[in-house]
Amino acid sequence: MNYFVGTMNLSVVCVSLAFAVFSLLADRARAKLKSDDDCEVCIKFLTRLSDTIPEEDANKMERIEKHLRKACASAKGKENRFCYYVGATEDAATGIVNEVTKPMSWRKPVNKICESLKSKDAQICELKYEKSIDWKTVDLKKLRVKELKKILSDWGEECKGCAEKTDFIKLIEQLKPKYVPHQEL
Repeated sequence: MNYFVGTMNLSVVCVSLAFAVFSLLADRARAKLKSDDDCEVCIKFLTRLSDTIPEEDANKMERIEKHLRKACASAKGKENRFCYYVGATEDAATGIVNEVTKPMSWRKPVNKICESLKSKDAQICELKYEKSIDWKTVDLKKLRVKELKKILSDWGEECKGCAEKTDFIKLIEQLKPKYVPHQEL
């Protein structure tokens, strides 16, 4: 009887330990998936910025800031919002530019810079690029009017006098050669 109880306790311990290890591994996998998608705009923008900074400027904070402000002056959409959050735009209310330029001058990896920025302002890592439209496969008839209006708005166009969904689709089809590169059609 005593042998049976000892064996049963050992089995319970082994099953519990296996469950704990499995849970830990699953949590790590979920965290890895989340971190790959985390700080998308920050990482891509700062990577592109660091690639454009000449070697002689790469360890000077003032010059890095100059390059950052220049890149932010022409940034659009989510990248402009990122620049606003770090204080690199004219209208920004905050100023954590040094939190970008100082670590860049030390050649700290961009993903680590973005992680530290996240602790200063979580909104920085919540920015995501909008999904682009695959013009080869998209069926405009299946999109909502709101999405069709967004396409036109992104192109700087509007559909005056459009009352029906088909009106928006016709206009997009007419303007597509002007705004969509030929290889994407």
